[in-house]
Amino acid sequence: MSSYILSCCSTADLSEEHLRQRDIAYVCFHFELDGEPLLDDLGRSMPPEELFRRMGEGAVTKTSHVSVEEYVGHFEPFLKEGKDIFHVTLSSGISDTYRSAQRAAKDLQAAYPDRKIFIVDSLAASSGYGLLMDMLADLRERGMEAEELYQWTERNKLRLHHWFFSTDLTFYIRGGRISRTAGFIGTMLNICPLLNVNRRGQLTPREKIRTKKKVMERIVELMKRHANGGEDYQGKCYLCHSMCYEDAREVADLVAGAFPYLNGKPEIYPIGAAIGSHTGPGTVALFFWGDERNE
Repeated sequence: MSSYILSCCSTADLSEEHLRQRDIAYVCFHFELDGEPLLDDLGRSMPPEELFRRMGEGAVTKTSHVSVEEYVGHFEPFLKEGKDIFHVTLSSGISDTYRSAQRAAKDLQAAYPDRKIFIVDSLAASSGYGLLMDMLADLRERGMEAEELYQWTERNKLRLHHWFFSTDLTFYIRGGRISRTAGFIGTMLNICPLLNVNRRGQLTPREKIRTKKKVMERIVELMKRHANGGEDYQGKCYLCHSMCYEDAREVADLVAGAFPYLNGKPEIYPIGAAIGSHTGPGTVALFFWGDERNE
């Protein structure tokens, strides 16, 4: 059995069953829906379809990250068991949770000087962050110790690609990622913005593509360009979606047809409450391992 605990935030947007099977602990983000405080707990408090339905009807959302005190409460039981901690946070380009986790680790290190606490900024989000956690679980199972795993993660985390598009610009406008004028014109012209996560872990608009069919084709072209081995890619591929499973399924089918050597079928997950509160319904994201993000 490993001498350390592998841990993440609920914003890795995997299923509870998946995390349990991979022996990955998690700590929950928070969100509010029309002022009601809730946990982003992988859909237990509120199923994704209910969240996005209510958002579509005009419900107001607000999110908050894990506090220092919550991290202390999450980490300490493992330390008391004599386990080291390897915790990976949501990207610092999206949230301050990395700083909170670092402060908690510093506070706990004084109380548990014989234990090691590794805090990693994933520079990733949603099920892309989840794909990183899945790889780390693989490496742990192969016998990689925590310090070596930390070095591997720092060397390789920017090789994880996130590409996503939205067919509903409402919440991108509301969040300030797209101007109201651009959003209005985009909606009128049936434009689907294509975005990715840059090397600083920030959401970045890349292209404006007219029609959903063309943006789906484009996202698969980008995977061909950037994936390890191109169309001979042999890694895993994850997708996630916010209330648009059929669109995600269509992209997954395109990926499966274009990459015959994938490690299993593309896996599809719902976008969780914390991330989904900012994207709203209509977003599809594609994640894979490839060349290093350089911009």
